[in-house]
Amino acid sequence: MFREREPQIIDESSLKFVSVLGRGGYGSVTLMRDSNLRLFAEKSSSFDDLRSLEKEHRIMKRFRGHPRIVQTRSPNLHIATNPERCYIYMEFASKGTLHNMISEFRERGRPMPEHTIGHVALMILQGLQALHSHGYVHCDLKPANVLVFPSKAVGEPWDLKLADFGMSKEPCTDSKYLLAGTKPYMPPETLGPNKVIGSAVDVWSLGCVVLEMFGGCPKKMGHCYTWRLPKLVSPMADDFLRRCLALLPSRRATVEELLKHPFVLQKVIGVTPRRESMPLCPSFLRFLSDVRNNGMEECSRRQRGGPAMKMMPRPQDLIY
Repeated sequence: MFREREPQIIDESSLKFVSVLGRGGYGSVTLMRDSNLRLFAEKSSSFDDLRSLEKEHRIMKRFRGHPRIVQTRSPNLHIATNPERCYIYMEFASKGTLHNMISEFRERGRPMPEHTIGHVALMILQGLQALHSHGYVHCDLKPANVLVFPSKAVGEPWDLKLADFGMSKEPCTDSKYLLAGTKPYMPPETLGPNKVIGSAVDVWSLGCVVLEMFGGCPKKMGHCYTWRLPKLVSPMADDFLRRCLALLPSRRATVEELLKHPFVLQKVIGVTPRRESMPLCPSFLRFLSDVRNNGMEECSRRQRGGPAMKMMPRPQDLIY
């Protein structure tokens, strides 16, 4: 079991504001520094979001010491009355988020290398493995919720950790009362009132994150989203994406299965294929057509108020 020492008590009177790291509907995250020049990320919200912040802090404490889960830096959730707010302290991700990393590649006009995408997917899977093996589901996996830290391993530029567990599903809780995550990254079974939230939700979201690293962009189609890729991907990446983005949750691969996939192991075991000899794979474009067409049909059916249909591929879209 992953463990490290209990989070220390922070002397809040010594903390100084450094900068704002981010703002959203939940509240804000600010960078704070104490008298010993240690940096902390302070996440605060209004009392309306107290339960969500309590859950996030509880989950971070549950996975204290895990290298792929962001760590809390205080054992307590803090309450302030002037102004009224609640807040927690977390470790500071000095290299930003996976969203920042993707944006930097796009600004340079260079695609993220496939072996890098596979390595990122591996680290995300390691975090999801910890959650799923103990009955948790992240429910809002996206690049902005994956934090980037300097690596402690020789030869590695950075480490990734999962963050933002305010929407997560805890063990033995009813999923129908959970809020939906960020729509472009959510699978079909989470749409509408009869939503189903299980570990397969995170696997679908991972597939969307991988698509985004490959340069894909979500496009809204009614109440649904479809992803478009600007380029072809290798057969190995195509197979990984298919296993993540199966329309039926029961047909999606589990995190344990994906951890053994060559797409995420290529850098670890040195099987990165030679680019010049790798055949491009057109099947994933057909797969995207399958997801897009069935997703649009499902959205249309929901908008008309009809019964939910099973989202199966059309015969002309079948590849295998």
